[in-house]
Amino acid sequence: MNKKIYCVDTSKEVTPIMVRDAIIECFIMAHAEILEMMKEFQEFKTKKEFEDMKQLDIRLLVEKQFQELDLDFSNPTKQDLIDVVAKLSEYATNFRKPDVIKKHYNEIMVLINILKD
Repeated sequence: MNKKIYCVDTSKEVTPIMVRDAIIECFIMAHAEILEMMKEFQEFKTKKEFEDMKQLDIRLLVEKQFQELDLDFSNPTKQDLIDVVAKLSEYATNFRKPDVIKKHYNEIMVLINILKD
């Protein structure tokens, strides 16, 4: 049975880039409510325009975490991903309850643990 975690099929080869993109997807899903509130403060012409803004906003957030740790967003290693997920988990404490953060953290760690060292 194939299992997908944030659009990554765990029955197939998983790459660090796929995990990085899964982290972005995870944050988009986790912060959907917060991002939805932005609609009240900014007008979007179409639903696609709003969805594009959400993707960009979260991608920039994740990129910033890589930069702050002096890591390569474009070519992350397994250890880079571990470090970024830890930093993002800490960041998420501003918005989410610990049990929700732990759930998402554990799902991403499944993907990270699939990676070869």
